[in-house]
Amino acid sequence: MKEEAALAGPDASTPSEPTSDPMRSANLAGRRVLYISYNGMLDPLGQSQVLPYLRALSGRGVQFTLLSYERSAALAESGADTTRSLKEELRRSGIEWHWLHYHQRPSLPATSFDVANGVRLGRSLIRKNKIELLHARSHIPATIALALKKQFKTKMIFDVRGLMADEYVDAEHWRKGSVAYRLTKGMERHALAAADGVVTLTHRIWPIIKGWDGLSGREDVVHEVVPCCADLDLFSFSETDREWRRRELGIDSDLLLVYSGSIDGWYLTEQMADFFAFALKRRGDAHALWLTPTRHQRVRDLMRLRNVADSRFTVVAAKPHEVPSYLSASDAGIAFIKPCPSKLASSPTKYAEYLGCGLPLAINSGIGDSDTLISLENAGALVRDFTPVEFEQAAATIERFTSNQERTRKLTRAIAERLFDVAGTGVESYARLYASVLR
Repeated sequence: MKEEAALAGPDASTPSEPTSDPMRSANLAGRRVLYISYNGMLDPLGQSQVLPYLRALSGRGVQFTLLSYERSAALAESGADTTRSLKEELRRSGIEWHWLHYHQRPSLPATSFDVANGVRLGRSLIRKNKIELLHARSHIPATIALALKKQFKTKMIFDVRGLMADEYVDAEHWRKGSVAYRLTKGMERHALAAADGVVTLTHRIWPIIKGWDGLSGREDVVHEVVPCCADLDLFSFSETDREWRRRELGIDSDLLLVYSGSIDGWYLTEQMADFFAFALKRRGDAHALWLTPTRHQRVRDLMRLRNVADSRFTVVAAKPHEVPSYLSASDAGIAFIKPCPSKLASSPTKYAEYLGCGLPLAINSGIGDSDTLISLENAGALVRDFTPVEFEQAAATIERFTSNQERTRKLTRAIAERLFDVAGTGVESYARLYASVLR
Protein backbone atom coordinates (compact mmCIF):
# COMPACT_ATOMS: atom_id res chain seq x y z
CA MET A 1 0.00 0.00 0.00
CA LYS A 2 1.34 3.41 -0.95
CA GLU A 3 -0.05 5.26 2.05
CA GLU A 4 2.10 3.52 4.66
CA ALA A 5 5.31 4.89 3.17
CA ALA A 6 3.79 8.25 2.29
CA LEU A 7 2.44 9.28 5.68
CA ALA A 8 5.82 10.65 6.70
CA GLY A 9 6.20 12.44 3.37
CA PRO A 10 7.26 16.04 2.72
CA ASP A 11 5.37 19.08 3.89
CA ALA A 12 3.03 20.88 1.54
CA SER A 13 2.50 24.61 1.43
CA THR A 14 -0.65 26.04 2.89
CA PRO A 15 -2.39 28.88 1.05
CA SER A 16 -2.92 31.83 3.36
CA GLU A 17 -6.57 32.10 2.39
CA PRO A 18 -9.18 30.22 0.37
CA THR A 19 -9.10 30.87 -3.34
CA SER A 20 -12.12 32.49 -4.97
CA ASP A 21 -14.25 30.28 -7.17
CA PRO A 22 -17.10 31.01 -9.56
CA MET A 23 -19.07 28.17 -7.91
CA ARG A 24 -19.16 30.23 -4.71
CA SER A 25 -22.48 31.84 -5.59
CA ALA A 26 -23.95 28.76 -7.28
CA ASN A 27 -27.62 28.09 -6.64
CA LEU A 28 -28.05 25.18 -4.23
CA ALA A 29 -31.80 25.61 -3.79
CA GLY A 30 -33.69 22.36 -3.77
CA ARG A 31 -30.63 20.09 -3.77
CA ARG A 32 -31.36 17.04 -1.60
CA VAL A 33 -28.60 15.79 0.69
CA LEU A 34 -28.44 12.93 3.18
CA TYR A 35 -25.85 13.92 5.80
CA ILE A 36 -24.57 10.98 7.89
CA SER A 37 -22.72 11.58 11.17
CA TYR A 38 -21.51 9.00 13.67
CA ASN A 39 -21.31 11.86 16.19
CA GLY A 40 -24.53 12.77 17.94
CA MET A 41 -26.30 16.08 17.60
CA LEU A 42 -26.91 16.09 21.37
CA ASP A 43 -23.14 16.05 21.97
CA PRO A 44 -20.99 19.22 22.00
CA LEU A 45 -19.14 18.17 18.85
CA GLY A 46 -22.36 17.76 16.89
CA GLN A 47 -23.59 21.10 18.21
CA SER A 48 -20.40 22.95 17.23
CA GLN A 49 -19.02 21.08 14.20
CA VAL A 50 -22.10 19.82 12.34
CA LEU A 51 -25.27 21.81 12.98
CA PRO A 52 -23.87 25.31 12.24
CA TYR A 53 -22.87 24.17 8.75
CA LEU A 54 -26.17 22.44 8.06
CA ARG A 55 -28.20 25.43 9.25
CA ALA A 56 -26.19 27.83 7.07
CA LEU A 57 -26.34 25.61 3.98
CA SER A 58 -30.03 24.98 4.57
CA GLY A 59 -30.43 28.74 4.50
CA ARG A 60 -29.02 28.61 0.97
CA GLY A 61 -31.70 26.17 -0.07
CA VAL A 62 -30.11 22.76 0.54
CA GLN A 63 -32.73 20.25 1.71
CA PHE A 64 -30.99 18.19 4.37
CA THR A 65 -31.95 14.83 5.75
CA LEU A 66 -29.71 14.28 8.78
CA LEU A 67 -28.88 10.84 10.17
CA SER A 68 -26.89 10.78 13.41
CA TYR A 69 -25.99 8.28 16.11
CA GLU A 70 -26.90 9.36 19.63
CA ARG A 71 -25.28 8.01 22.79
CA SER A 72 -27.52 6.69 25.54
CA ALA A 73 -25.87 8.99 28.10
CA ALA A 74 -26.53 12.08 25.95
CA LEU A 75 -30.15 11.06 25.38
CA ALA A 76 -30.67 10.51 29.11
CA GLU A 77 -28.99 13.78 30.07
CA SER A 78 -30.84 15.83 27.47
CA GLY A 79 -34.21 14.22 28.11
CA ALA A 80 -37.05 13.56 25.72
CA ASP A 81 -38.27 17.16 25.75
CA THR A 82 -34.89 18.57 24.70
CA THR A 83 -34.54 15.98 21.96
CA ARG A 84 -38.02 16.79 20.63
CA SER A 85 -37.27 20.52 20.81
CA LEU A 86 -34.07 20.11 18.81
CA LYS A 87 -35.87 18.00 16.22
CA GLU A 88 -38.54 20.68 15.86
CA GLU A 89 -36.00 23.50 15.72
CA LEU A 90 -34.13 21.67 12.97
CA ARG A 91 -37.38 21.04 11.09
CA ARG A 92 -38.07 24.78 11.13
CA SER A 93 -34.57 25.30 9.72
CA GLY A 94 -35.35 22.91 6.87
CA ILE A 95 -33.43 19.93 8.29
CA GLU A 96 -35.20 16.60 8.76
CA TRP A 97 -33.41 14.80 11.62
CA HIS A 98 -33.38 11.05 12.19
CA TRP A 99 -31.21 9.32 14.76
CA LEU A 100 -30.16 5.81 15.71
CA HIS A 101 -28.66 4.53 18.96
CA TYR A 102 -24.86 4.43 19.08
CA HIS A 103 -23.39 1.13 20.25
CA GLN A 104 -19.85 0.95 21.60
CA ARG A 105 -19.09 -2.57 22.84
CA PRO A 106 -17.96 -5.05 21.77
CA SER A 107 -16.26 -2.76 19.30
CA LEU A 108 -16.33 -4.56 15.95
CA PRO A 109 -19.76 -6.25 16.34
CA ALA A 110 -21.27 -3.03 17.74
CA THR A 111 -19.97 -0.94 14.85
CA SER A 112 -21.10 -3.55 12.32
CA PHE A 113 -24.57 -3.47 13.88
CA ASP A 114 -24.65 0.34 13.65
CA VAL A 115 -23.56 0.26 10.00
CA ALA A 116 -26.27 -2.29 9.11
CA ASN A 117 -28.91 -0.13 10.82
CA GLY A 118 -27.62 2.94 9.02
CA VAL A 119 -27.79 1.27 5.62
CA ARG A 120 -31.30 0.03 6.34
CA LEU A 121 -32.59 3.47 7.40
CA GLY A 122 -30.56 5.20 4.68
CA ARG A 123 -32.31 3.18 1.97
CA SER A 124 -35.68 4.32 3.28
CA LEU A 125 -34.60 7.96 3.51
CA ILE A 126 -33.13 7.99 -0.01
CA ARG A 127 -36.37 6.67 -1.49
CA LYS A 128 -38.60 8.89 0.66
CA ASN A 129 -36.71 12.16 0.14
CA LYS A 130 -35.27 11.51 -3.35
CA ILE A 131 -31.71 12.05 -2.11
CA GLU A 132 -29.16 13.04 -4.77
CA LEU A 133 -26.02 13.47 -2.61
CA LEU A 134 -24.62 11.50 0.34
CA HIS A 135 -22.35 13.45 2.70
CA ALA A 136 -20.46 11.03 4.97
CA ARG A 137 -18.75 12.63 7.94
CA SER A 138 -15.80 10.31 8.66
CA HIS A 139 -15.14 6.62 8.15
CA ILE A 140 -18.13 4.79 9.65
CA PRO A 141 -20.64 7.02 7.81
CA ALA A 142 -18.54 6.50 4.67
CA THR A 143 -19.05 2.75 5.04
CA ILE A 144 -22.81 3.35 5.11
CA ALA A 145 -22.66 5.82 2.22
CA LEU A 146 -20.56 3.43 0.14
CA ALA A 147 -23.20 0.71 0.39
CA LEU A 148 -25.97 3.19 -0.46
CA LYS A 149 -24.05 4.64 -3.40
CA LYS A 150 -23.55 1.19 -4.89
CA GLN A 151 -27.29 0.52 -4.74
CA PHE A 152 -28.68 3.92 -5.75
CA LYS A 153 -25.79 5.39 -7.84
CA THR A 154 -26.01 8.52 -5.71
CA LYS A 155 -23.23 11.14 -5.61
CA MET A 156 -21.05 10.83 -2.52
CA ILE A 157 -18.75 13.08 -0.45
CA PHE A 158 -16.22 11.48 1.89
CA ASP A 159 -15.54 14.03 4.63
CA VAL A 160 -12.25 12.68 6.00
CA ARG A 161 -12.06 13.85 9.62
CA GLY A 162 -8.75 12.07 10.22
CA LEU A 163 -6.99 8.86 9.32
CA MET A 164 -8.97 6.55 11.57
CA ALA A 165 -6.95 3.33 11.29
CA ASP A 166 -3.60 5.13 11.46
CA GLU A 167 -4.74 7.16 14.47
CA TYR A 168 -5.65 3.96 16.32
CA VAL A 169 -2.22 2.53 15.53
CA ASP A 170 -0.42 5.70 16.60
CA ALA A 171 -2.46 5.69 19.82
CA GLU A 172 -1.40 2.05 20.33
CA HIS A 173 -5.02 0.83 20.42
CA TRP A 174 -4.59 -1.25 17.26
CA ARG A 175 -1.68 -3.12 15.76
CA LYS A 176 -0.83 -2.39 12.14
CA GLY A 177 -1.89 -5.46 10.21
CA SER A 178 -4.62 -6.42 12.69
CA VAL A 179 -8.07 -7.38 11.42
CA ALA A 180 -9.58 -4.05 12.51
CA TYR A 181 -6.76 -2.10 10.86
CA ARG A 182 -6.99 -4.00 7.56
CA LEU A 183 -10.78 -3.74 7.44
CA THR A 184 -10.70 0.01 8.09
CA LYS A 185 -7.95 0.71 5.56
CA GLY A 186 -9.74 -1.41 2.97
CA MET A 187 -12.98 0.47 3.51
CA GLU A 188 -11.09 3.77 3.36
CA ARG A 189 -9.55 2.82 0.02
CA HIS A 190 -12.93 1.79 -1.44
CA ALA A 191 -14.64 4.96 -0.13
CA LEU A 192 -11.97 7.20 -1.62
CA ALA A 193 -12.21 5.37 -4.94
CA ALA A 194 -16.00 5.82 -4.99
CA ALA A 195 -16.15 9.40 -3.72
CA ASP A 196 -17.16 12.22 -6.05
CA GLY A 197 -15.86 14.75 -3.52
CA VAL A 198 -13.33 14.58 -0.69
CA VAL A 199 -12.91 16.91 2.28
CA THR A 200 -9.69 17.02 4.29
CA LEU A 201 -9.00 19.04 7.41
CA THR A 202 -5.54 20.10 6.26
CA HIS A 203 -3.63 21.06 3.13
CA ARG A 204 -0.67 19.01 4.25
CA ILE A 205 -2.39 15.61 4.07
CA TRP A 206 -4.02 16.02 0.63
CA PRO A 207 -0.94 15.36 -1.58
CA ILE A 208 -0.37 12.19 0.46
CA ILE A 209 -3.96 10.92 0.27
CA LYS A 210 -4.20 11.79 -3.41
CA GLY A 211 -1.40 9.33 -4.15
CA TRP A 212 -3.12 6.42 -2.40
CA ASP A 213 -4.59 3.49 -4.31
CA GLY A 214 -8.16 4.80 -4.05
CA LEU A 215 -7.45 8.21 -5.60
CA SER A 216 -4.22 7.82 -7.54
CA GLY A 217 -4.70 8.97 -11.11
CA ARG A 218 -8.23 10.28 -10.59
CA GLU A 219 -8.76 13.76 -11.99
CA ASP A 220 -12.55 13.87 -11.54
CA VAL A 221 -12.69 13.99 -7.74
CA VAL A 222 -13.49 17.40 -6.21
CA HIS A 223 -11.44 18.36 -3.15
CA GLU A 224 -11.87 21.02 -0.48
CA VAL A 225 -9.87 21.74 2.68
CA VAL A 226 -12.20 22.60 5.55
CA PRO A 227 -10.30 22.93 8.84
CA CYS A 228 -12.06 22.60 12.18
CA CYS A 229 -13.67 26.02 12.50
CA ALA A 230 -15.34 27.86 15.36
CA ASP A 231 -18.44 30.00 15.73
CA LEU A 232 -16.65 33.34 15.94
CA ASP A 233 -19.76 35.06 17.25
CA LEU A 234 -19.25 32.97 20.39
CA PHE A 235 -15.46 32.80 20.38
CA SER A 236 -14.62 36.47 20.43
CA PHE A 237 -12.79 38.74 22.84
CA SER A 238 -14.83 40.48 25.52
CA GLU A 239 -13.28 43.12 27.77
CA THR A 240 -16.11 42.70 30.26
CA ASP A 241 -15.56 38.94 30.46
CA ARG A 242 -11.83 39.50 30.82
CA GLU A 243 -12.27 41.77 33.80
CA TRP A 244 -14.69 39.64 35.79
CA ARG A 245 -12.99 36.32 35.03
CA ARG A 246 -9.64 37.71 36.14
CA ARG A 247 -11.25 38.96 39.34
CA GLU A 248 -12.74 35.50 39.84
CA LEU A 249 -9.32 33.91 39.32
CA GLY A 250 -7.69 36.37 41.69
CA ILE A 251 -5.25 37.80 39.18
CA ASP A 252 -4.71 41.36 38.02
CA SER A 253 -2.08 42.20 35.45
CA ASP A 254 -0.58 38.71 35.46
CA LEU A 255 0.40 36.96 32.24
CA LEU A 256 -2.30 34.30 31.94
CA LEU A 257 -1.48 31.22 29.84
CA VAL A 258 -4.34 28.84 29.10
CA TYR A 259 -4.82 25.28 27.94
CA SER A 260 -8.38 24.29 27.03
CA GLY A 261 -9.40 20.69 26.44
CA SER A 262 -8.90 17.10 27.53
CA ILE A 263 -5.63 15.90 29.00
CA ASP A 264 -3.41 12.94 28.16
CA GLY A 265 -4.11 10.62 25.22
CA TRP A 266 -3.21 12.70 22.19
CA TYR A 267 -2.53 15.73 24.39
CA LEU A 268 0.97 15.99 25.83
CA THR A 269 -0.02 16.97 29.34
CA GLU A 270 3.42 16.50 30.89
CA GLN A 271 5.12 18.59 28.21
CA MET A 272 2.52 21.34 28.64
CA ALA A 273 3.15 21.24 32.40
CA ASP A 274 6.89 21.56 31.62
CA PHE A 275 6.24 24.62 29.48
CA PHE A 276 3.94 26.20 32.03
CA ALA A 277 6.57 25.67 34.75
CA PHE A 278 9.27 27.14 32.51
CA ALA A 279 7.16 30.20 31.66
CA LEU A 280 6.19 30.74 35.30
CA LYS A 281 9.83 30.58 36.35
CA ARG A 282 10.76 33.07 33.61
CA ARG A 283 7.93 35.45 34.49
CA GLY A 284 7.16 35.85 38.17
CA ASP A 285 3.73 37.29 37.38
CA ALA A 286 2.67 34.41 35.11
CA HIS A 287 -0.30 32.16 35.88
CA ALA A 288 -1.33 28.88 34.25
CA LEU A 289 -5.01 28.15 33.61
CA TRP A 290 -6.11 24.60 32.80
CA LEU A 291 -9.65 24.37 31.40
CA THR A 292 -10.28 20.65 31.47
CA PRO A 293 -13.41 18.69 32.41
CA THR A 294 -11.89 15.85 34.48
CA ARG A 295 -8.80 14.46 36.22
CA HIS A 296 -7.92 17.69 38.01
CA GLN A 297 -5.75 15.89 40.54
CA ARG A 298 -3.55 14.67 37.70
CA VAL A 299 -2.92 18.30 36.70
CA ARG A 300 -2.25 19.38 40.29
CA ASP A 301 0.24 16.55 40.79
CA LEU A 302 2.12 17.45 37.61
CA MET A 303 2.37 21.12 38.52
CA ARG A 304 3.44 20.46 42.12
CA LEU A 305 6.02 17.94 40.90
CA ARG A 306 7.53 20.84 38.95
CA ASN A 307 7.57 23.03 42.08
CA VAL A 308 4.81 25.33 40.86
CA ALA A 309 3.01 26.89 43.79
CA ASP A 310 -0.75 26.38 44.00
CA SER A 311 -1.19 30.15 43.75
CA ARG A 312 0.39 30.17 40.27
CA PHE A 313 -2.05 27.82 38.53
CA THR A 314 -5.79 27.14 38.41
CA VAL A 315 -7.76 24.12 37.18
CA VAL A 316 -11.36 24.73 36.10
CA ALA A 317 -14.03 22.38 34.75
CA ALA A 318 -15.54 25.04 32.51
CA LYS A 319 -18.81 24.30 30.74
CA PRO A 320 -18.66 24.73 26.94
CA HIS A 321 -20.53 28.06 27.02
CA GLU A 322 -18.09 29.39 29.64
CA VAL A 323 -14.92 28.71 27.68
CA PRO A 324 -14.94 31.93 25.58
CA SER A 325 -15.04 34.10 28.70
CA TYR A 326 -12.02 32.29 30.18
CA LEU A 327 -10.18 32.65 26.88
CA SER A 328 -10.94 36.38 26.91
CA ALA A 329 -9.29 36.54 30.34
CA SER A 330 -6.14 34.86 28.98
CA ASP A 331 -3.12 36.16 27.09
CA ALA A 332 -1.93 33.13 25.10
CA GLY A 333 -3.29 29.67 24.24
CA ILE A 334 -1.19 26.52 24.64
CA ALA A 335 -1.68 23.16 22.87
CA PHE A 336 0.93 20.40 22.64
CA ILE A 337 -0.30 17.33 20.76
CA LYS A 338 1.45 14.02 20.11
CA PRO A 339 3.26 14.43 16.77
CA CYS A 340 2.85 11.29 14.68
CA PRO A 341 2.13 10.53 10.99
CA SER A 342 -1.66 10.36 11.35
CA LYS A 343 -1.76 13.83 12.91
CA LEU A 344 -0.79 15.39 9.58
CA ALA A 345 -4.52 15.10 8.89
CA SER A 346 -5.57 16.81 12.13
CA SER A 347 -6.98 20.30 12.66
CA PRO A 348 -7.47 21.03 16.39
CA THR A 349 -10.59 23.09 17.03
CA LYS A 350 -8.85 24.82 19.93
CA TYR A 351 -6.61 26.68 17.44
CA ALA A 352 -9.68 28.39 16.00
CA GLU A 353 -11.13 29.09 19.44
CA TYR A 354 -7.90 30.61 20.78
CA LEU A 355 -7.40 32.82 17.72
CA GLY A 356 -11.05 33.87 17.67
CA CYS A 357 -10.67 35.21 21.22
CA GLY A 358 -7.53 37.13 20.28
CA LEU A 359 -4.88 34.79 21.66
CA PRO A 360 -1.51 34.01 20.08
CA LEU A 361 -0.68 30.31 19.98
CA ALA A 362 2.11 28.27 21.56
CA ILE A 363 1.84 24.97 19.68
CA ASN A 364 4.13 22.17 18.53
CA SER A 365 5.10 21.22 15.00
CA GLY A 366 3.90 18.21 13.04
CA ILE A 367 0.17 18.67 13.66
CA GLY A 368 -1.71 19.27 10.42
CA ASP A 369 -0.99 22.74 9.08
CA SER A 370 0.42 24.00 12.40
CA ASP A 371 3.88 24.74 11.03
CA THR A 372 2.62 27.02 8.27
CA LEU A 373 0.03 28.57 10.59
CA ILE A 374 2.98 29.97 12.53
CA SER A 375 5.56 30.48 9.77
CA LEU A 376 3.19 31.99 7.17
CA GLU A 377 0.45 33.51 9.31
CA ASN A 378 2.55 34.66 12.29
CA ALA A 379 -0.05 33.31 14.71
CA GLY A 380 2.31 32.70 17.63
CA ALA A 381 5.19 30.42 18.63
CA LEU A 382 6.13 26.97 17.32
CA VAL A 383 7.86 24.38 19.49
CA ARG A 384 9.78 21.80 17.44
CA ASP A 385 11.32 19.89 20.33
CA PHE A 386 10.30 19.89 23.96
CA THR A 387 13.61 21.24 25.22
CA PRO A 388 14.56 24.21 27.41
CA VAL A 389 16.02 25.99 24.38
CA GLU A 390 12.73 25.63 22.44
CA PHE A 391 10.69 26.62 25.50
CA GLU A 392 12.89 29.71 25.97
CA GLN A 393 12.34 30.81 22.38
CA ALA A 394 8.60 30.13 22.51
CA ALA A 395 8.17 31.96 25.82
CA ALA A 396 10.08 34.96 24.48
CA THR A 397 7.91 35.00 21.35
CA ILE A 398 4.72 34.90 23.41
CA GLU A 399 5.98 37.77 25.55
CA ARG A 400 6.58 39.85 22.43
CA PHE A 401 3.01 39.18 21.31
CA THR A 402 1.53 40.07 24.70
CA SER A 403 3.55 43.28 25.00
CA ASN A 404 1.04 44.86 22.60
CA GLN A 405 -2.24 43.13 23.34
CA GLU A 406 -4.48 45.33 21.23
CA ARG A 407 -2.38 44.74 18.13
CA THR A 408 -2.12 41.02 18.86
CA ARG A 409 -5.88 40.64 19.30
CA LYS A 410 -6.51 42.32 15.95
CA LEU A 411 -3.91 40.13 14.24
CA THR A 412 -5.08 36.80 15.66
CA ARG A 413 -8.76 37.62 15.24
CA ALA A 414 -8.13 38.48 11.58
CA ILE A 415 -6.44 35.09 11.08
CA ALA A 416 -9.41 33.35 12.69
CA GLU A 417 -11.90 35.22 10.51
CA ARG A 418 -9.97 34.41 7.34
CA LEU A 419 -9.16 30.75 8.01
CA PHE A 420 -11.38 29.33 10.77
CA ASP A 421 -14.81 30.96 10.65
CA VAL A 422 -17.70 28.51 10.46
CA ALA A 423 -19.92 31.07 8.74
CA GLY A 424 -17.19 32.14 6.32
CA THR A 425 -14.47 29.67 5.41
CA GLY A 426 -16.40 26.57 6.44
CA VAL A 427 -19.75 27.26 4.81
CA GLU A 428 -18.26 28.73 1.63
CA SER A 429 -16.00 25.69 1.20
CA TYR A 430 -18.89 23.25 1.60
CA ALA A 431 -21.07 25.32 -0.73
CA ARG A 432 -18.36 25.20 -3.42
CA LEU A 433 -17.98 21.47 -2.93
CA TYR A 434 -21.72 20.76 -3.15
CA ALA A 435 -22.06 22.91 -6.25
CA SER A 436 -19.12 21.22 -7.96
CA VAL A 437 -20.21 17.67 -7.14
CA LEU A 438 -23.85 18.29 -8.12
CA ARG A 439 -23.20 20.30 -11.27
